Amino acid sequence: MTVYDHPIFRIMGDRSLLVELGDEISPAVNQRVQELFTAIDRHRSKGILDLVPSYRSLLMIYDPLCISPDEIKAGIKDIWNHPDQFRVPPPQTVKIPVVYGAEYGPDLQLVAQYHNLTLREVIGFHTRPTYRVYMIGFTPGFPYLGEVLDDIATPRRETPRTHVPKGSVGIAQKQTGIYPVDSPGGWQIIGWTPVTLFDPLGKPPSHLVMGDRVQFHAITAQDASQWPT
Repeated sequence: MTVYDHPIFRIMGDRSLLVELGDEISPAVNQRVQELFTAIDRHRSKGILDLVPSYRSLLMIYDPLCISPDEIKAGIKDIWNHPDQFRVPPPQTVKIPVVYGAEYGPDLQLVAQYHNLTLREVIGFHTRPTYRVYMIGFTPGFPYLGEVLDDIATPRRETPRTHVPKGSVGIAQKQTGIYPVDSPGGWQIIGWTPVTLFDPLGKPPSHLVMGDRVQFHAITAQDASQWPT
């Protein structure tokens, strides 16, 4: 089964409720998560403090003095039974320039060797798909994108780096993603983008949101140096 016939509820402490909508990572499950998130956010009840969507579930954080888990469940079931409330805005397609390899992508050679490919072939496979933004997490603005083609799906590094530069583009299994800020990380870094993905003063602060589409394209280091900031 991919998408559940009905939501599965799990109590997460005294002020959080997890709503599971499927049993695997897939566009179909993630679409239902986005739809439910959109419907609840538009008609948010008093006491719902935050909504955290992920690949296949939605975490609801609430004030137990204002609303009970049973009331939340009843509201979700009502939304679930009225799919006309599941309309989501059309996704934007964002083109992300990437400088691949060398000091910008120190693991590009490893990915190529792992799959017995040339560097150019890895770049071609990475820029071919249009990726779905499944969720934002790990660090502010970090987009989890999927899925990469099987030709370049590569495990995480055995030993994570203590510092991955802002803008680094990486692969982990069938996921690809972009580090929006300097941070530790264990993904295979194949390139770097000059695009700023997170601005705490921006509205919204994240350049990408759940449901968006991303297309990568290769640029040179010289192109990147002239990119507007």
